[in-house]
Amino acid sequence: MAVELLTHFHSVLVTCYEVRKIKLPQDVTSPWHTVQLFNGQFIVCHGDRGDLHRVCLTGSDGRVVKSFGGTKGSGSQQMDAPAHLAVDENGFVFVADVNNYRVLLLSPELTYVRDVVLRDELKWRPLRLFLDVNRRKLHIAHNKWKSTDGRVIVVNV
Repeated sequence: MAVELLTHFHSVLVTCYEVRKIKLPQDVTSPWHTVQLFNGQFIVCHGDRGDLHRVCLTGSDGRVVKSFGGTKGSGSQQMDAPAHLAVDENGFVFVADVNNYRVLLLSPELTYVRDVVLRDELKWRPLRLFLDVNRRKLHIAHNKWKSTDGRVIVVNV
């Protein structure tokens, strides 16, 4: 599966789960989604099975500047398959934590701020995020794993 994104520099950035085409550190395995920031750095979420489950800020040289997460888990400092990101104009990062059925908010320094949406509020796994910065609304697409059943919920952020 590949995800395409139009960057701030009007080029297309593709994150492909199976093929590593942008320069990433060796421990950034199974990248799911990448967002390029205005300063040229990248926010990458990655993790699958026994790998590290993290959100990383990488420099334009591909080195990890800082990260959030680690081993797979469900604590406030852990994630289980972070699969999609949205970044607001102040650098706050929203993360779809798929297997924990939640959406996290991280500071620009990639520290945990709060759960935006919890398992009780989501019927299924959150797979995609869209942030409407003008209306301060986060759209969360969630569905059953490997199913066409799904819905979108909208929360104020």
